Amino acid sequence: MKTSDFYYDLPEELIAQHPLSDRSSSRLMTLNGETGAISHMHFSDLPSLLNKGDVLVINNTKVIPARLLGVRSDTGSAIELLLLRRIDENHWETLARPGKKIRPGKRMTFLPGKLEAECEDVLPDGNRIIRFDFEGIWEEVLDEAGTMPLPPYIHEQLQDQNRYQTVYAKETGSAAAPTAGLHFTPELLQTLRDMGVEICEITLHVGLGTFRPVKVEDVADHHMHSEWYCIDDKASEILRRARREGRRVIAVGTTSCRTLETVAAKDPSMRPCSGETDIFIYPGVSFHAIDGLITNFHLPESTLIMLVSAFAGKEHVLHAYETAVQEQYRFFSFGDAMFITPEKPRMKSPLEEQE
Repeated sequence: MKTSDFYYDLPEELIAQHPLSDRSSSRLMTLNGETGAISHMHFSDLPSLLNKGDVLVINNTKVIPARLLGVRSDTGSAIELLLLRRIDENHWETLARPGKKIRPGKRMTFLPGKLEAECEDVLPDGNRIIRFDFEGIWEEVLDEAGTMPLPPYIHEQLQDQNRYQTVYAKETGSAAAPTAGLHFTPELLQTLRDMGVEICEITLHVGLGTFRPVKVEDVADHHMHSEWYCIDDKASEILRRARREGRRVIAVGTTSCRTLETVAAKDPSMRPCSGETDIFIYPGVSFHAIDGLITNFHLPESTLIMLVSAFAGKEHVLHAYETAVQEQYRFFSFGDAMFITPEKPRMKSPLEEQE
């Protein structure tokens, strides 16, 4: 299977540059993965697609202001760091620009006297290990020095930084937002609860590895970077009970999907756990955890469109994307959404086999 098999032509003007004023007013395409049937709705219509007893799994990660602009201490030339993963209190794995100027021993200044740093190592993939020296509480210093790390295809300034957060974000640690969740409002979530939909919170701290381009010709040769996830006691109980009772589990976003599929592959009983995942889902990979997926429209030839194609069938997905282009849907992080049902039923878990 080739990376080019997942290409589609997207006019640049369809890449959403800003969020809509009302989160839930975005458009919602439905795709039946079994038949390929498509319909057009709005995200506020989501309750009509869900049933009492469905479990909606949301990723409660919170994006940190991970983009730091500063200067080299020796020359005063501009540099940029993007925080990817916290190693300990003072050390982070980062992306650095310009990378060739940030070598071990080089010092940087972001807030004079308050936030400085030194490069300590260069990893094989080019990422830098940076030691930060700061005065005060790290989170407060970062709020002052950093900005939201918007994707490179967004060229407009974001007026309200909270619009790159879900309304349920609480666990800090992501370098990018779980964008399928950006469409939810507190009112819509309450409507779902009132109709008997169960909301299940899990955490996956989104790194940039998910969004990096696939540079290999053979899809199977691509290696995903790892991301930290957690399913706590409450989430585990909700998921286990839903399986025992035969209710649907709907993942909000590819991050929730990847977390659930990671855990189900290791432990079909879905007991509480946390760890690192580098799961790569593409056509041919079976699903064990989810019965539906809410997601945005993804970049051509990306690991995310490959995941969606694995769930609903590549031909169905590419046809849906072509339709979205024709219908002038808005694409990517601030764009419109899809509600997708699978091409074939997921594998049953031991909890269900026992029934």
